[in-house]
Amino acid sequence: MTLVAFWFVVLAVVWTGFLLLEGFDFGVGMLHGVVGRDEAGRDLAIRSIGPVWDGNEVWLVLAAAGTFAAFPVWYAVMFSAYYPIMVVVLVALILRGVSFEFRSHSDSPRARALWSGALAGGSLVVPLGLGIVLGGLLAGVPIDSAQEFVGGAGDLFPAYALMTGATVVLVCLVHGAVFLALKTTAALRRRALGIARALAPVVAVVVTGWAAWTRVTSGDGVLLSVAEFAAILAAIIAAAFVHVRREGLAFAATAATMAALTASIFSELYPRVMVSSLGPANDLTTTSTASASYALTVMTVVLAVLLPVVLAYQAWTYHVFRARLRGPVREPEPSPVAPADPG
Repeated sequence: MTLVAFWFVVLAVVWTGFLLLEGFDFGVGMLHGVVGRDEAGRDLAIRSIGPVWDGNEVWLVLAAAGTFAAFPVWYAVMFSAYYPIMVVVLVALILRGVSFEFRSHSDSPRARALWSGALAGGSLVVPLGLGIVLGGLLAGVPIDSAQEFVGGAGDLFPAYALMTGATVVLVCLVHGAVFLALKTTAALRRRALGIARALAPVVAVVVTGWAAWTRVTSGDGVLLSVAEFAAILAAIIAAAFVHVRREGLAFAATAATMAALTASIFSELYPRVMVSSLGPANDLTTTSTASASYALTVMTVVLAVLLPVVLAYQAWTYHVFRARLRGPVREPEPSPVAPADPG
């Protein structure tokens, strides 16, 4: 495998890691106001992702920085073309990030409701926007022979890209609901399982349709690829495990669904990195957009040193915070003291 191909695989893995780990964070953010019927319930739902959500976002930073360093032309064209969507995603990320702190320090119910709305809205907008971007890489945008985006904002929303964004959001919802069922107890767990049981069959149908559409969009025939078949199978297995209330196995299946979704897009792209709607001759490829060999070599050494540290730290974090969360224990009210007998 060449260094260029290796770094394409690395970026595919990094995007997979981000959507797999941050996916359940997004799901919890969208659902915390639904599963938490009162303030204590909403706080408990947010606490389930409190120790890990910011660490999960490191993978998005790695994806952007890795693309910039390994494929600078791809980075330039993608971020200039999708600039409007990227700005919206960035604003949503900021609002979502500050909502955790501002909500916890707000005293009034109105302020807490405002920041809960920011958390839910940001958790919806980010996976939707990034899903549209990833789907658009395969669906195609106007790129001319000079490797420049020549379209307008309306060219960023082909039907397949919108379908990809919606599919990512739905998988995040089920992923987050199953995570909540895995991390909480009592009423919160039951409500999370109920949402997962209602959504999981729908997600399995949507993923099946998306996989078929991906195969048609790629133009590689009618037979599903291994990744596309795995996405369908994992979504069906997730629905089955949710139905029998096996949240641990269901969480593994939803994680596999998200990973297979991402793998499907990148496997259909290769050796391209962006498809041009103006014709195959204008497609951006790995070799035409990659950095020099020396730069890729240095990056590979840095990756070999730092990636195990990042993985070890995140694994340790999940291990430390693996226990289920329980709601506040209420002190029993003292029983009334019977008046003394005057006799």
